[in-house]
Amino acid sequence: MDLIATTEALAAVCTRLARHPFVTVDTEFLRETTFYSRLCLVQMASPEEAVLIDPLAPGIDLSPFFALMADTGVVKVFHSARQDIEIVWQLGHVIPTPLFDTQVAAMVCGYGDSVSYEQLANDIARVRIDKSSRFTDWSRRPLDNQQLSYALSDVTHLRTIYTALAANLEESNRSGWLDEEMAILSNPATYDLDPEDAWKKLRGRVRKPRELAVLIEVAAWREREARARDVPRSRVMKDDGIVDLAVNAPQSVEALGRLRSIPNGFERSRAGGEILEAVQRALARDPAKLPALERPRSRANTGAVLELLKVLLKGIAETAGVAPKILASVDDLEAIATNDDADVPALSGWRREIFGEQALRLKHGKLAIAIEDGRVVLIER
Repeated sequence: MDLIATTEALAAVCTRLARHPFVTVDTEFLRETTFYSRLCLVQMASPEEAVLIDPLAPGIDLSPFFALMADTGVVKVFHSARQDIEIVWQLGHVIPTPLFDTQVAAMVCGYGDSVSYEQLANDIARVRIDKSSRFTDWSRRPLDNQQLSYALSDVTHLRTIYTALAANLEESNRSGWLDEEMAILSNPATYDLDPEDAWKKLRGRVRKPRELAVLIEVAAWREREARARDVPRSRVMKDDGIVDLAVNAPQSVEALGRLRSIPNGFERSRAGGEILEAVQRALARDPAKLPALERPRSRANTGAVLELLKVLLKGIAETAGVAPKILASVDDLEAIATNDDADVPALSGWRREIFGEQALRLKHGKLAIAIEDGRVVLIER
């Protein structure tokens, strides 16, 4: 089993693959010690052939692969596409278009939340995936035949899975249900995190405007530092350290050194000086111009509503034959419990039609829930 290791061979295979209505795609990469993923292997398959591409081969130019990813005449099929697309965007500045994610499609078709590729291969393609090569170091060369066979199976069985799921969606008139999710995955903004927005992943851990200001500045510093050094964010500073800085806002070397989350000696390093500068910038910010702080939602009056909404979600999902997660998240339910006009996916588009309207009617006593033969049933009031 040979790897495609030259630009000429890659161009030839991409030309052949582009003649088909779809190609299945997967990647193998390493990211344990770097900020950016290191692409180690690309797998692709059309209805007629399957190939393995070596992006580490000396002198290989991946431009033909990126051109195929951008070819709007060929559907690109991934399973759990986000990380794969991030790599393609990072290296080729291309978003695979049009896109089909079998994990999302499976949720719409009732296979459960975040269903694995192995489960779909078993349920739809009727094959069992040998997982013994799952933790391979894909940067190592040469790769043995067992490893290459495992990698290839990630795209060969995906053809059967895609065909079955696409047919299911077409028959149930649910193809459009994927559009919103695919739009998110196809948006470059999904993968281009502005360092100034890095604080948002930690926003729930601060409560005061001053803390928020420091969080914004220090999280942005960590994001830029991790990218510049090409190391994981946690290698620069762990989340707990960022929050500790936000809460304590140290303004001197001594104050910085007293924080338990800061390693010994860090306060006198270049990075320590940059953090103190970030804290000073934060404290100089106008509190009135800071983003609004999230207030913890009180469940004093909504706890029962939230629990009923969870039951409703489960019942509607079972009846519709979809995964509950594709209809509404827990955050959606919490927002609906407190606000009829909450800006959440569950109250827009097809989700509102299937679930959102019923959620509001239940909340306002126009709908009741009962159990009948072990299933959730809705009763008009």
